[in-house]
Amino acid sequence: MVAEPFATPDATALRRAYYAEVAGRYWERSVTEAEIDQGMLDDPADGLVPPTGQFVVGRLDGRPLACGGIRLLDPATAELTRVYVDQRARGTGGGAALLAALEEAARELGATRVRLDTRSDLVEARALYARHGYREIPAYNSGPYAEHWFEKNLDGGGTAAAVSS
Repeated sequence: MVAEPFATPDATALRRAYYAEVAGRYWERSVTEAEIDQGMLDDPADGLVPPTGQFVVGRLDGRPLACGGIRLLDPATAELTRVYVDQRARGTGGGAALLAALEEAARELGATRVRLDTRSDLVEARALYARHGYREIPAYNSGPYAEHWFEKNLDGGGTAAAVSS
């Protein structure tokens, strides 16, 4: 996993694949290229650059197959976003490596905890987060697609205000 500007061809292709998958699962149908274009415009990645964020791309055998972003919500709290592992790389440890890279990027930005929100239908993502020490917490935002909120302390301590899942 390496830091990479979100607008490179590889990063853009991965962000488009991420959007196609999450929107398609939400709408329960394939999405069109026009819908992907609009989704990318509606949710720009411009906050994923230092000093307030970072975007990373992971490659398997030289092929870009994973990506994710981290951005600061406040000086101590970073948020994961656009976490995506291509189906061809699932089950290879790519998700764990991606989370580790994003957590390290958060530390480099000065964060001591990481939060994220996700949807109920993204079962695999929720399982990945739980396996890697993320605990469900009460809502910290009111995003239109947020149904579950997670947090992980980066200092090794427990997560405050955890709720049962």
